[in-house]
Amino acid sequence: MNKPIIKIENLSYTYEGETAPSLRGLNLEIGAHSFVAVLGRNGSGKSTLAKLLNGILLPTEGAVFVDGIDSRDSERLLDVRRKVGMVFQNPDNQIVANVVEDDVAFAPENLGVEPSEIRRRVDAALTDVGMYEYRMHAPHLLSGGQKQRVAIAGVLAMRPECVVLDEPTAMLDPIGRREVLETMRRLREEYGMTVILITHHMDECIGADRVLILDQGEIALDGSPAEVFPQVERLRGLGLDAPDTTALLWELNTRGFHLPLDALTMEACAQVIAMTIL
Repeated sequence: MNKPIIKIENLSYTYEGETAPSLRGLNLEIGAHSFVAVLGRNGSGKSTLAKLLNGILLPTEGAVFVDGIDSRDSERLLDVRRKVGMVFQNPDNQIVANVVEDDVAFAPENLGVEPSEIRRRVDAALTDVGMYEYRMHAPHLLSGGQKQRVAIAGVLAMRPECVVLDEPTAMLDPIGRREVLETMRRLREEYGMTVILITHHMDECIGADRVLILDQGEIALDGSPAEVFPQVERLRGLGLDAPDTTALLWELNTRGFHLPLDALTMEACAQVIAMTIL
C-alpha cells in the first residue's frame, strides 16, 4: 500500500441523543492514490465515516489523521478540508450559485485563493469533468448527472489530494451514473487522486483497489473486489447482494458447474461461461 493519506485509530462516533455508536473501534489506513469503495446496508455507518474523513464530524473517541493532521485540531481543520473534498448524494445541496462557473469558484474564493488562480482552477476543473461548455449555464437547468459533475468540479477547484463521494449516483439515471463514474475514474487514473466511494451499487466497485464493507459500525469485510465479492453467502448475511456477474456464476455453481467467482466484469464472466460450455 502507498503511504497512507488517511489513518484512523480506534475511531468511534455516537450521535447526540443516541446510545448506540454509529461507528465503533475502527482502525484503518487508506493509501494515497488508491480507489477504495465502502459498502454496507442502511445504518451501517457509511455516511458517518465519510463525514468524519472531512472533519464535518469529529470523533467521539479515537482519531482521524489526514496526511498526518489530526481532524480534532481546530487550528488545522481547514487544512483537513483542503486535503479531503466531499461530494454529497444530492448535488442540489452542494450547488450555491446561479451560474455554473460561479459555483465552482465558491470554495476557492472562501479559501482565499488569488483571483487569477481561481480563474485557472475553475476552467481546469470544468474541463476535467467535461462541463466547460456549460460554464455560463444556470445549474438548475442541468440534468442530474451534469449537476453532480459541477459539484465534483467545485471540489476539484480546491485541489484536494483525496475526494470522498457519498453515494453520488444514488439519485441519478443510468446515463448520469455513467457520467459520474467516468469522472471518478479520470480523477484517479489521470490525476492520481485518492478516491473513496460510498455506495450501495456493487457494480460501481468492481474497478476499486479495495472494498470495505461496514456492518453495525464495524468493518465486516476488507479486501480486493476479487477477494470480497465471491463471498456471496457472507454478503447476503450482511444484507448485500453480490455483483450480477458473481451472482450468476454462483447460481450456476449451485447447479453443478465449477466456475471461478472472481470473474467480475461482464466480459470476464461471459468468457468463463463460454469456455465451460464449449
